[in-house]
Amino acid sequence: MNVHVAPSTGHDLVLTRVFDAPRDKVFRAWTEPKLIKQWFAPLPWTVSGAQTDPRPGGTALVVMRDPEGNDHPSQGVYLEVVENERLVFTDAYTSAWEPSPKPFMTVILTFEEEPGGKTKYIARARHWNAEDRATHEEMGFHEGWGQCADQLAELLKKI
Repeated sequence: MNVHVAPSTGHDLVLTRVFDAPRDKVFRAWTEPKLIKQWFAPLPWTVSGAQTDPRPGGTALVVMRDPEGNDHPSQGVYLEVVENERLVFTDAYTSAWEPSPKPFMTVILTFEEEPGGKTKYIARARHWNAEDRATHEEMGFHEGWGQCADQLAELLKKI
């Protein structure tokens, strides 16, 4: 795993990686459902469904399936979309700006151009409070998101 894990502070968990792929491919892998389904869940989990509308106010739905066949949907709204540069989304709202019953985090993704056609990817999970951050860290944020980054790196070689 070629991932840099920043120390946890305050409400944020941060993971950084340099992919051997241009920013447009990394951005596509985060916004196109057919690509999301190929890398987004840490194996042996899978993605059984994905829907995206990558624009401010657009909704996103990713359904992860555990090894026992149980589906775990995660729904949210995009807050900011700058093609090939930045994605910001939150689970604080569901479709049509309906508040979610238990907001957990806002995700801030940046895609920075690196020499040689590479992309520096920074994933920041910003939680509503330090307790939620600690819970996410204990759930295996770094391991799970790191494994997904490895799976994404493999997918980027093919697209």
